[in-house]
Amino acid sequence: MLKRKVRQFIEREELLEKGNKTLVALSGGADSVALLRVLLQLGYPCEAAHCNFHLRGEESNRDEAFVRTLCEEWQVALHVQHFDTQATAESKGISIEMAARELRYDWFEQLRQATGCSTIAVAHHQDDSVETFLLNLIRGTGIKGLQGIRPKNGAIVRPLLCVNRQEILDYLQHLGQAYVTDSTNLQTDYTRNKIRLELLPLLSSINPSIKEGLLQTASHLNEVLHIYNKSIAEGLARVKDNQGINIDLLMQEPSPQCLLYEAVAPLGFNASQVNDVMEALQGQSGKVFESKDWRIVKDRTHLLIEEIKVPTPPELEQEKVSYSPQFNIPKDKNIACLDADKLKGELHVRLCQPGDWFIPFGMKGKKLVSDFLTDQKKSISEKAQQYVLCCGNEVVWVIGERIDNRFRVDESTKRVVIVRKKA
Repeated sequence: MLKRKVRQFIEREELLEKGNKTLVALSGGADSVALLRVLLQLGYPCEAAHCNFHLRGEESNRDEAFVRTLCEEWQVALHVQHFDTQATAESKGISIEMAARELRYDWFEQLRQATGCSTIAVAHHQDDSVETFLLNLIRGTGIKGLQGIRPKNGAIVRPLLCVNRQEILDYLQHLGQAYVTDSTNLQTDYTRNKIRLELLPLLSSINPSIKEGLLQTASHLNEVLHIYNKSIAEGLARVKDNQGINIDLLMQEPSPQCLLYEAVAPLGFNASQVNDVMEALQGQSGKVFESKDWRIVKDRTHLLIEEIKVPTPPELEQEKVSYSPQFNIPKDKNIACLDADKLKGELHVRLCQPGDWFIPFGMKGKKLVSDFLTDQKKSISEKAQQYVLCCGNEVVWVIGERIDNRFRVDESTKRVVIVRKKA
């Protein structure tokens, strides 16, 4: 029964091709062992990949020894990789689960390419999909997270999504096939295990068909998602132009916040940040919101979306000359002429910082560099990339714009430092 269901599922979802090799993720647990055995029975050429994360002491080594014996028995090429998962998690500041997942899938993809396999088969099944649905529901995910697990994601395929855990165990019992059990699956330290061991049994006592009901709901939501995605694409086309997102047009949409979230979530913005952006729409221009790599700027009529790039410091060259009445100061914003004797330290270049001030050439009063740049009609992005030339803590030149009046060349100057910005 399981073999027939898996074959029909693979063909319907177009997961595998008979002539291409498949890399099977083989942990040694019941699910992965069943996956390898059924694919071999169906005639798909396979290689296996096993990760030893060294998280369960001798049990991790036991699993590796088991898969080695299994692959020798069925003449399947086996690839084994050892990971210091704990060290990776600590160095990246992420959970053990996340570190193991990143290590596993990065290695699988490298191995897939090296072995010429067309796909990576992993052993997720219906119960995993139900658990994922509930996990995402508890975490407050959007509609995309309520589809359960999808059969295919790039090169990763899941041929067992058509069967449940009990069907897998029955299949292995019928074959007389041994497998190993991960003792951590019986612990309730992890949220997914709590769902499997505590929440699902409770829900099943209320509705014995709860798993089937949740899978059906996930299937309905998958259909709804197609309509949702189409509506979102049409809405974004209405509100976006070459400047960014038109605020007035956005607010005319049936669900502005939802539309904005879908526009910027792929750029790393979360729901809380989107809520903050929405609250700022009726306020003054200039409000900035940032993710790791992107910036949203609330302008007068638009939300400007810009990639955050660390600007390259300008290349400067200096020369020192004697001053004479015949000395002509070039009328070029990319050249600064400074009185050498007024400079009480080494010159250095850095990005403009909040609170930086100077006395613009030709003026007597102090002015914040940011205000000066605003007067020069510089955008927020341009202001964020502005470099200044400093002497100690004092700004002597807003590079490419204007020098500080305190360091200007005058009739008392004896020596001039000429600083040129290279093109």
